[in-house]
Amino acid sequence: MARVVELSYYPVKGCAGTSAHEALLTPAGLAHDRSFMVVSDEGVYRTQRRDPLLAVIRPLITPDGEHLTLTAPGADCLRLEVDITGTRKPVDLFGTAYRGIDQGDEAAEWLSDVLGARSRLVRVPPGHDRVTDGLTPGTSGYADSCALHVLSRSTLALLDSKLTERGAGPLPADRFRPNLVVDGWDEPHTEDRAHRLRIGTAELGYAKLAIRCAVTLVDQSAGTRAGPEPLRTFAGYRRATQGGVAFGTKYAVLRPGTVAVGDEVDVTVWGESEL
Repeated sequence: MARVVELSYYPVKGCAGTSAHEALLTPAGLAHDRSFMVVSDEGVYRTQRRDPLLAVIRPLITPDGEHLTLTAPGADCLRLEVDITGTRKPVDLFGTAYRGIDQGDEAAEWLSDVLGARSRLVRVPPGHDRVTDGLTPGTSGYADSCALHVLSRSTLALLDSKLTERGAGPLPADRFRPNLVVDGWDEPHTEDRAHRLRIGTAELGYAKLAIRCAVTLVDQSAGTRAGPEPLRTFAGYRRATQGGVAFGTKYAVLRPGTVAVGDEVDVTVWGESEL
């Protein structure tokens, strides 16, 4: 029987995640997931692809979403009252124009000092109307694409065995920044074929494979690039027909609800892998 064994959300895009035992699943993903984003002075998104130090910033959001705390090694703790009513300013996410509510100069100065680059913090405005792509359309905050990223332990175990064969060490799950980690699927990459899931009181629809990028090269505890793995190994066995390498699966939310560690993952519709 497959079950959820890890549950994580990422309040600030690119920054460290928060582990939870239980979470509300909204139409845009786990509550507070990627609801904030670090941008340049010009409003262009920052991610670990170019700013790996984002990984060492640890956000903590209160359950009501009204207060955000940021910590980082060598920096004072920053506590913010979240602004959801301010002026909506243009922001750029992968070349697409969205809107964000700037969280003020104190947050901007703190982030600029930690990252060594002029930065500001924005929040998704109420009524954010983004539509995500894939087999099942949906919505999300400032995630790269779809609302939820699912990865199985058997998939991770296969990668670790291949890394070991190459003389490299295993990698922790946080290198891939999943929202849900599932155990109990014996066959690696079962998530590629699980096209509709019931978990807790929620239901998910398969959107697409997760195409991996340079973020997987970043040591999440150090905020530094850690060599060519796992992309080098992925290239040998996980090349996607649409280009790049695939590892894990993205889902849209068909029915919001509550999900928790220990919940059974019930596959109600199976499909073919796109790989």
